[in-house]
Amino acid sequence: MEASSRSSRRTKLFFWLVIVPVVLLALYTWFVLSWSYSRGERAGYVQKLSERGWLCKTWEGELALVTMPGTVAEKFHFTVRSDAVAQKINDSIGQRVSLDYEQHIGIPTSCFGDTEYFVTGVKVVQDIAPGAVVAPSPLPQQAPADAAPPSPPPVASPPAEQVPAAPAAETPAPAAEPGGTPR
Repeated sequence: MEASSRSSRRTKLFFWLVIVPVVLLALYTWFVLSWSYSRGERAGYVQKLSERGWLCKTWEGELALVTMPGTVAEKFHFTVRSDAVAQKINDSIGQRVSLDYEQHIGIPTSCFGDTEYFVTGVKVVQDIAPGAVVAPSPLPQQAPADAAPPSPPPVASPPAEQVPAAPAAETPAPAAEPGGTPR
């Protein structure tokens, strides 16, 4: 009976010291990878994208955030877990891109990526010429639901005959002040 109680104690000890921590670590890892701390978008030029890792291969990249020509570029380091997104980024190298990302804080190992910023999408954006002023695009105005449909634009009438402008009237000279100097 003593042997079976020792075996039972060893099983319980193994369960509490090995199995429970592994399950808790797996749940924690699942939570931090599925919940994002923040989401955003960054625009710039991809300088580097490479697949790295000994066991777990991930795509690690670097985006140069250029605010104005001639300024030092800030670097945004990111991780791509999807091969399809990595291929889109590779296809757009040399062009200005906008990367959609999610930030995952507290990932327990670098097996899932070297950074906490995971890129989920990429768009090529139009390059802005240096010194160009970009006006904000107007927002479309929505008509109220009970408003009448817009009327067609008026038909342009033929131009009227040009009448020469009247000569400008002469302006009188400024009156002199009591001291003899004009105003």
